[in-house]
Amino acid sequence: MAQDTLSELLAQKAALEKQIAEFQRNQRSEAINKVKALMAEYGLTMADIGAGKPAPAPKRAGTGKVAAKYRNPATGDTWSGRGLKPKWLASALANGASLADFAL
Repeated sequence: MAQDTLSELLAQKAALEKQIAEFQRNQRSEAINKVKALMAEYGLTMADIGAGKPAPAPKRAGTGKVAAKYRNPATGDTWSGRGLKPKWLASALANGASLADFAL
């Protein structure tokens, strides 16, 4: 093996890859024949096994709008209570107001 040349090794690799591809084709063909035989034996159709139907899309987490919980009575600006406090609320709280003063 130490005397193999690069071209010999590449030829061996190509031959192995060809054998692998042929083996995979044969396995696939056998599997298809088994499935067809089982379908015929039990009278199944493609619709019975769900073939042709797209897989259902994964459900996404709800990231829609959130209802406002707090309102600035002077301007009508609102805040849902998520994320950073808006400047108008942070300023009012710093001046002694309570969060409950702005609750809807």
